[in-house]
Amino acid sequence: MTTLDHKIDFAVVLSVSKANPNGDPLNGNRPRQNYDGHGEISDVAIKRKIRNRLMDMDESIFVQSNDNRSDNFNSLKERAEANTELDKIMKSKKGSNEEFARIACQQWLDVRSFGQVFAFKEKSKGAGVSVGIRGPVSVRTATSIDPIDITSMQITKSVNSETGDKKGSDTMGMKHRVDFGVYVFYGSINTQLAEKTGFTNKDADKMKQALVTLFENDASSARPDGSMEVNNVYWWEHNSKLGQYSSAKVHRSLEVKSKNEEPKSFADYEFKLHELDGLKVEIIDGL
Repeated sequence: MTTLDHKIDFAVVLSVSKANPNGDPLNGNRPRQNYDGHGEISDVAIKRKIRNRLMDMDESIFVQSNDNRSDNFNSLKERAEANTELDKIMKSKKGSNEEFARIACQQWLDVRSFGQVFAFKEKSKGAGVSVGIRGPVSVRTATSIDPIDITSMQITKSVNSETGDKKGSDTMGMKHRVDFGVYVFYGSINTQLAEKTGFTNKDADKMKQALVTLFENDASSARPDGSMEVNNVYWWEHNSKLGQYSSAKVHRSLEVKSKNEEPKSFADYEFKLHELDGLKVEIIDGL
């Protein structure tokens, strides 16, 4: 397969309606906000959703969540040891870190996309690995166009968890949601790092498909089906490895504004693309 031979930039516009897109565990699981009141979705949460979509596409993924696994391994070390070549390097006192990285990138799509730190110790003294891989795909935190309104509601459970539970069945709790918001996040794919991990043009197409279908099979009590939607994906493919323009300039070429002071739907926003000479953009509607 052909290693990625041209720089790629992308932007994803998504909308949230009566859902908690990314709760903050340090703030009672309220939707994340910056100091200006704008909503945020962390890059870690976005990468988790991308990995899940790639797993749905039957791709081999190294970092799998406990509640969504395609194998029976209970840790990253177990998953790495299942590869006989990697296991041999880990147990050797003179194992090659470069060879370990090459095999890991070949085995798992998320490793050759996002990179990964492998730091595993073995029982035998001096054995183990400590390998850091830098991936070509970078993703920024998603931020809402306007400050978000958060609604908090009191909830109660209707039944005791166990017989004899001292807490009554009307124990109180809290649930938080964003009433409505339009978020944007940006990313890039670097060709120099793609050459090191073996990230291919075909891998880039898979990444694009994962972004378009980001919220498929992602429903939960905090994010019911239909409450989060990818509206548009903007995909810029440069004609060279370094690219005609910097990623910052490409990302700034997309301008998103609200048409009124209190936008209530996606139709209340307007999008304007400032054309960059010689750089074409593919605009894909979310599914």
